Amino acid sequence: MEIREAQEMVEEAGEGGHHGHGEGGHGKRIAILISVLACMLAVIEMGGKSAQHNSMSANIEASNLWAFFQAKTIRMTLMRAGSDFMLNVPQDLPADKAAAWKKMADTWKSEAARFDSEPETREGRKELMARAKEAEKRRDLTLAAYHLFEYAAAALQIAIVLAAASVTTNVMALAFGAGGLGLVGVVIGMIGWFAPTAIHF
Repeated sequence: MEIREAQEMVEEAGEGGHHGHGEGGHGKRIAILISVLACMLAVIEMGGKSAQHNSMSANIEASNLWAFFQAKTIRMTLMRAGSDFMLNVPQDLPADKAAAWKKMADTWKSEAARFDSEPETREGRKELMARAKEAEKRRDLTLAAYHLFEYAAAALQIAIVLAAASVTTNVMALAFGAGGLGLVGVVIGMIGWFAPTAIHF
């Protein structure tokens, strides 16, 4: 439901109060209720869009980090294989060449260790794995929040429709139902903000 539609319902509710569709300013009270519900809906939808964007960003970040992790793994494996090969120095090599072979083997072994862990840049395999898992955790958290915001928005939209229907039918039960459903939507939205993994639908 668009906010403009809710505004139109507010106007209709207000007119209903002037034309005698309700008793004791029933139309005006419903217009206020619809206005409050529409404001809450706008805030909830804003939170939902933000959560959706953050979830997509975290998912992309996690994918990139895992790809980087795989590339580091391949390079580390090649370096270790090369180092192991270079350690098998042929017996008939001159001393200077044997020393060069060993130096190369040590260099590749050191490079393999750097690919495995590099705390300074956080771009070693271990650091990349930790960062990727952190991104996945953020993705899952914001995705859970997004789903809760969707449920909250749906509850508020239905509440607005019920409130508008109460003006047309002059049935107060619909207005009370709208208020209760609106409260449920707000509670779900608050859970989405502060504890998105607390409940699951």
